[in-house]
Amino acid sequence: MIQLLLSVIYLAFMSLGLPDSLLGSAWPIMHAQLHVPLSYAGVISTIIACGTVISSLASDRLTHRLGTGKVTAVSVALTALALFGFSISDQFWQLCLWAVPYGLGAGSVDASLNNYVALHYESRHMSWLHCMWGVGAATGPYIMGYALSCGAGWHGGYRMIAIIQIVLAILLFLSLPLWKNSTGKDGNEAISEHRPFSFQEILSIPGAKEVMVCFFCYCAVEQTCGLWASSYLNLAEGITEVKAASYAGMFYIGITAGRAISGFLTMKLNDRDMIRLGQVIIFIGLLIVLFSGNELLSVAGLIMIGLGCAPIYPCIIHSTPDHFGKERSQALIGIQMASAYVGIMVMPPLFGLIANHISITLYPVYLLCLTVLMAVMSERLNRKTEK
Repeated sequence: MIQLLLSVIYLAFMSLGLPDSLLGSAWPIMHAQLHVPLSYAGVISTIIACGTVISSLASDRLTHRLGTGKVTAVSVALTALALFGFSISDQFWQLCLWAVPYGLGAGSVDASLNNYVALHYESRHMSWLHCMWGVGAATGPYIMGYALSCGAGWHGGYRMIAIIQIVLAILLFLSLPLWKNSTGKDGNEAISEHRPFSFQEILSIPGAKEVMVCFFCYCAVEQTCGLWASSYLNLAEGITEVKAASYAGMFYIGITAGRAISGFLTMKLNDRDMIRLGQVIIFIGLLIVLFSGNELLSVAGLIMIGLGCAPIYPCIIHSTPDHFGKERSQALIGIQMASAYVGIMVMPPLFGLIANHISITLYPVYLLCLTVLMAVMSERLNRKTEK
């Protein structure tokens, strides 16, 4: 039963990644057909991110009330509905409308599932599960590309992903009995006996502020690095647009491969050591990019940054019950997810302003500052929660 449930969770993590890269891959065609500026993709992504922040903050209360299994099934169904809504939309305002359930569905399932795995499975599964998210995120554009090439258009691409999500939602509803343990509870016995924590109560927990800043910085590093890598290679390193676009993908390959490797490393190293190792590798990769002046070295640096990023996100999540206690983990993971999406919303656009008004050559310096702050907050977290 436990292994069967784990298989369902692996599929759920892959489904989390499937829609994440659809908007970016289809937007060059979508914005032209919708007759809106290219920059309007930011409006949709911001609405989705705001919904994700809200549902992440509400995940503690939702999981207390419904349990992880139901939250996961309902959230995936909500995301499937939103994707189907995208597939039948022919006006920009309609996409904005459907972006609301899209974001609300994504945040709660992410926080609830991550907490469940942190409580019930070893660290290696957390790394491999996030590797499966990477597989899903990489698969989404291929499905969209297939839809575009066979004449189904971007509507067809969204419809294909929606159908996959609907099938998965049905599977999740059928799997609800698997989530219940021998006591009949939905795997949340560690938190079900405690009332949900308020935002003020969470902030008063030692180490809570540090882990929020740490998560904020990590996601800011990951998203800024991925978003601006191609532009940096082209404008600062003089690499052609085509090469720069392909080289930027090396960062994501580094993350996906790194998470597969991290699953094995966690059998020897604990979560704290894995986080430290990842931060050191990111730092080395950024120094290579900063001082390389060479095309191949810059690409190697991006791969190194991806490899360094790989263990940090899953290991911070997995270590949450150890840092704060099982009864607080859902609340803390929810607020960590919210902090992550705030970092995603704020920091990549901020660097865009810096690149536009000062210089894009500050790209590795910007990432170095965020990495140093993340490392400082991580060590402060370890000191404050050391048992």
